[in-house]
Amino acid sequence: MSFHHRMMLQRYGLGCTTSLYSEVLFDPIFTPIFTAVLGTGAFNIGVASISYASIASAIATTAISIGLQALLAQAPKPPKPEDGRAPLNQAIPFRVYAVGRTRVAGARMMWEAKGSNLYSVQAIAGHRIKSFNRFYLNDDEVTVVDNVVTPLTTGGRYGAGSANVRLYTRLGANPETPYAELVSALGADGIWTNDHRGDGQASLAMRAHNADAQDQQTAFPYGAPSPSVEIDGAHCWDFRDPAQSPTNPATWTWTRNSAVICAWHLCFNEFGFGLDYQRALLPVIDLWKEEADICDEDVPLAGGGTEKRYQCNGWDTTENGPKSGLNAILATCDGHLVARGDGARILTVGKFRESRTATLTDADIVGHNVQYGVLFEDECNRLVPKFTYPATSYTSCDTDFFEDTDAQIAAGRVLTMEGSYEWCHQWRQARRLGKRDWLRQRQEVKGSLDVRLSGINAVYARWVRLETPKRLPKLDGKLIENRRSIVALTKGGFMMDFIEHPEGIDDWNPATEEGQQPPVPPAVNASEIPTPVINLIQAKANGGSVYIRVVIIDPEDGSFTPVVRYRVADADGLGTPGAWVEQPNPNAEASGGYIDLSTGNVPTDKLLDVQAAFIASNRRYSNWSVTETVTSTSDPTPPAALTSFTLTGSAPRLGNASFAFSTGNDSHVRTVNIYRVVAGAAFDPDTANLVATRAVGPSASYSATDGDTTRSNLLTNPTFDTDTAWTKGSGWTISGGKATHAPSASSAALQQPVAAGLSAGTVYRYGGVVSGATVGAATARLRGGTDVIGPVNFSTNGTKLSKMTAVAGNTDFGVVSGNTWDGSVDDLILFVETGSCAPQGFWDYYAIPYNQSGVAGPQSGPVTATIF
Repeated sequence: MSFHHRMMLQRYGLGCTTSLYSEVLFDPIFTPIFTAVLGTGAFNIGVASISYASIASAIATTAISIGLQALLAQAPKPPKPEDGRAPLNQAIPFRVYAVGRTRVAGARMMWEAKGSNLYSVQAIAGHRIKSFNRFYLNDDEVTVVDNVVTPLTTGGRYGAGSANVRLYTRLGANPETPYAELVSALGADGIWTNDHRGDGQASLAMRAHNADAQDQQTAFPYGAPSPSVEIDGAHCWDFRDPAQSPTNPATWTWTRNSAVICAWHLCFNEFGFGLDYQRALLPVIDLWKEEADICDEDVPLAGGGTEKRYQCNGWDTTENGPKSGLNAILATCDGHLVARGDGARILTVGKFRESRTATLTDADIVGHNVQYGVLFEDECNRLVPKFTYPATSYTSCDTDFFEDTDAQIAAGRVLTMEGSYEWCHQWRQARRLGKRDWLRQRQEVKGSLDVRLSGINAVYARWVRLETPKRLPKLDGKLIENRRSIVALTKGGFMMDFIEHPEGIDDWNPATEEGQQPPVPPAVNASEIPTPVINLIQAKANGGSVYIRVVIIDPEDGSFTPVVRYRVADADGLGTPGAWVEQPNPNAEASGGYIDLSTGNVPTDKLLDVQAAFIASNRRYSNWSVTETVTSTSDPTPPAALTSFTLTGSAPRLGNASFAFSTGNDSHVRTVNIYRVVAGAAFDPDTANLVATRAVGPSASYSATDGDTTRSNLLTNPTFDTDTAWTKGSGWTISGGKATHAPSASSAALQQPVAAGLSAGTVYRYGGVVSGATVGAATARLRGGTDVIGPVNFSTNGTKLSKMTAVAGNTDFGVVSGNTWDGSVDDLILFVETGSCAPQGFWDYYAIPYNQSGVAGPQSGPVTATIF
C-alpha cells in the first residue's frame, strides 16, 4: 500500500484496527459486507446481489429495542392475556396467530340460534396449530369427552335438565374438514355449509342446547356460553434439525424456543414480516443456531431441577402489525435484532459472549454525547416484572420486584416502572429478564456515539469495547451495549445509542435471586376443591430409570390426596400427546409450605406433560393444574408378555368394558396400553383406539375400564323372570324367561313406562336378544306422543343394539311387532348415553406392555366384548 493511500485512509477515519483491511476480513458475521467493498463490482448472498451503487443502503441497520426499553418507547404491544378469554366480535375481525402454549378465544365467525340450539364458530388461529389442550366456557374450565362438555356437577352448570354443550375443533389442515353437525343443522339455510371448511385455519365450534325453562338459570348462569381454549400454537422450522425443511411445513415441529419462534415470525408467519429466509437466515444460520441453543440451555432452580433459559408463548392479531409480535418475542429472550443491509437478520439473545463483541477506537468516533447520571424523569428505584401466569388462568401477574430503598429515600418516593414480558409464562424467567433490565436501568453511563464507516462492525454488534484513551478516557476499556444504531451520514456514518454494560448481568444465584412464586388465588372447582399450583418439576435418575418429582404449594388441608398424572407430549411423532397415566400420592406430607410428590418410573428419553390435582375424601377431583413439561433417558429390552388379560364383570355391558391383567416378573415393564378394534378386524396399535394406559410394575395385578361405569338399565324386569311390569298387546306372552309373540290379527306392542322418565333430546341406547324369529317384522320404539323407531329392527335373530333420541311426549319403551312376526325377545336394555360411554358395538380388545422407552412387548388378546 502506498504512503498516499495510507494517508487517505487515515484522513477518512479508516486507518484503525477496525479498518476495511484488517481484522474485519475474518469476522464471521460481517465478512459479506466487506467482500462487497473489496470485490470487483458485486457480491452474492443466497440469491441476492449487492452492487457498489447500493452500498449506502446496504449498510443501513436497525437494532430493535429490547425488553424494558421497548415498553418505554411506546412500542406496539400485543393484546393483554386477559383478552384471550373472549372472542373478538367484529364484522371483519382481525386474524390471530399464536406461538408456544397460550389461551385464546380467537374471532367469532358465526353465531346463530336455531330452535333450541345455539351454534357458533370461532377462528382460533389463521394457521395450523399443534393441539387443543384445555377448554373453558366463560371462565369455567370444562372437560370435553367425545365433543361433549361434562357438566361441572351432576345436573349442574352446562348440563342441567336437557341442557348440553358440544365443542368441536379443527387444527387447521389444508384442506380442512367441515363441521358435520353444523352443516346438518344450518346448511339448508346457507348459513354454514360444506364449503365453510376453513382451510388452513384452526377453529372451534360449539353447539349449546337450551335447558328447560326451570333449569336454564342453573345450566347457563352467565347466559350463552363463551368458549376459549388453551392451545399449542404454530409449528416452526427448527433450523437445527436436519430432518426439517424450510420449504416443507409438514416437517416442522411445535416449539417454545424464542429464537426459533423469532425466525418463524420473520420469514414464515403469514402475518409476520414475510422475509425471504434465503436472505434473512441462511447467510448467518450458524449464528441463529447458537442463539437457539442458548435459549434451550438449562438454568438451575432453587429447589432443584432446571428450566429452559428462554421460552416464548403468546398470541397477537393482525390489527397490531408484525412489529408488535416481534417486540413481544424479543422481550422473552432479552433479544437484540439487527437488520443487516444485505437482508440478513442477526439475533443476539441475552447472554454475553466475546464472539458477539466488536471494538471502537478513538479513530472510529467523530462525536459523542455521554450522560453520567440519571435524569429525574428517567429515574427508577423499583422495577416490577410482569408476565402471563397460566396458574391464574392466563392473566397478567407480577413477580417479586427489584428495588433500591436508599434511592427511594433520596427521591422521597417510590418511582416504579414495569418490565413487560407478556409472552413469558414462567415466573422465574420473568425474574431473570427483570434483573437484566433492572441493572441496565440503574446504569448511569449512557448516551450516543457518532461512528465513522470504519466502525461498521460495532454498528452490527450487540456489545462494544471502547479503546478511547483520548476521546472518552473515562470509558476507555469499558464494555458498552449497542441499544440502537441508525445510518446518519451527516454525523460521519452512524449514530449509536448505548448504555454501559452492567457487571454481573449474567450472574444468577437461584437461592437468593429467584424470589417467591407469585401467589395464586384459590381456584376451586364446582366441588369446592382448590386447584394445585406447581412450584417445581424435576426428572430424577434412579439407576437405569427415571421418575418425576413434582413440588406443589401446600393447600393447608390434610383431607386432600394429591395426585400426579403425566403423558408423553408427542406420542406418535406428529405432535399428538399420549394418554394420561395417573398416580395418587396418599402418603405425601407437607413441609415448609410445599408438598413433595414423586411418580413411579416414567418413559425415558421423552418429553412429558405433567399435571397435578387434589382428590377429596368423596373421591371428587379438583381441576388439573396447568401443564408443565419435563424431559426424562433408554431401555432397548422389551417387557415380557402379560400373564393374564381378561374381561371382568358380567354382561350386559352398559357403555363400558372392564378388564383385569397381571404383569410377569419382569423389571422392564412400565406401562400397559389397552386398545379397541372392531371385532374380527386386524390389530395395529398405531391405528387402533387406545382406551386405557396404566402405569405398572412387575408381578402385580391391575384393572382398567373403557367407558362409563355409572350407567344402569332403566327397564324393570328386562329379563322376563316374571310376568310383571310389561303391558302385552295381542299375541304377546311372557314365560320361560322370554317374551314371545305369536302371529295375530294385528300388530301389537310389548311395552312399559320408563319410571325415570324420558327427556326430549336425550340419546338413549337400547338393545336385546332376539330368538326364534322366522317371518315378519318387529321394531324397538320410544312411545307416547310421536313414536321414535329404532334404526336397528328386531325382526331377525341375534343380539341387537342401537340408539334413539327421545322427542317430546315419549314416556314408554316397547317392542312393536307386525301381525305376522313370530319370535322371542330377552335381556332388553335402555339407558342414557353419556359422552364418556365406550362406543356401542362388538369389539376386540388387546393389551400391550411397554418398557420405559416405549418398546412394546408381546400383545395379549383379542378379548371380545359387546358394549350396549
